[in-house]
Amino acid sequence: MTDTIFYFGYGSLVNNDTRAPGGVAVPGRLSGWVREWRISGPTAYGGVCSLTVRPEPGAEVAGVMVREHRDGLAALDEREWRYERCDLAEGAFRGDAETPLEVPGFVYTARAEHYRWGDADHPILQSYVDCVLAGFLKHWGEAGVRDFVETTRGWHVPIRPDRQSPLYPRAVTIDDETRVLFDEVLREAGARCI
Repeated sequence: MTDTIFYFGYGSLVNNDTRAPGGVAVPGRLSGWVREWRISGPTAYGGVCSLTVRPEPGAEVAGVMVREHRDGLAALDEREWRYERCDLAEGAFRGDAETPLEVPGFVYTARAEHYRWGDADHPILQSYVDCVLAGFLKHWGEAGVRDFVETTRGWHVPIRPDRQSPLYPRAVTIDDETRVLFDEVLREAGARCI
């Protein structure tokens, strides 16, 4: 058994500030999967809607393949408690340098009991969106933010504006220029706050 794990992050795990130190993230794209705001239910910080992915032939999502020590797996599983690990097909991930990563990686997908669209009682937290978009901005710039929004389904789910008092436990601070960019891109996608 190897002492290293590889997993694909497509949401908050893209943001380096949300992961355990010591891991290495390789930006790239995962083929055969689509990203959705389609995991909802109660959490310690209220009813919320979060991101998940599901298989879809021909689809592709940007994210990072993270390599870290196996010792962090239990904490990662606890963090992703509404998800289950799903093994990835060999070669499904291609790094931005066009190099396939030939490793036995996995991705977290929604458990069946949580797999549903959010609603007014289970909104997307703005502090969560900010955390995710900040990770995409750092790796790919404004083009990455726009790609995330364009390739993510479910912007009909309302957003709860909690920037002033973040509910998301891994919330990040963004500057005014970044806030304006995020709000503009989300408005263009038809996202709305409740």
